[in-house]
Amino acid sequence: MHVKQSVQALLDRLPDDCSLDDVQYHLYVLQSIERGHADAKAGRTISHQEVDRELRKKWLVDSAG
Repeated sequence: MHVKQSVQALLDRLPDDCSLDDVQYHLYVLQSIERGHADAKAGRTISHQEVDRELRKKWLVDSAG
């Protein structure tokens, strides 16, 4: 789906009384999803196990230390 079609589909789903802030937020979400799909397609992802390992290393303090 092309960008214009995606935006039109988004606008069609929003209520008629939505605000400009609502539109901007939903466009931001749509853009974030598109970037995620592009990253996944290009192999720019890491596994859940890698994320878990990195977060534990960064945020959890070793109980021995």
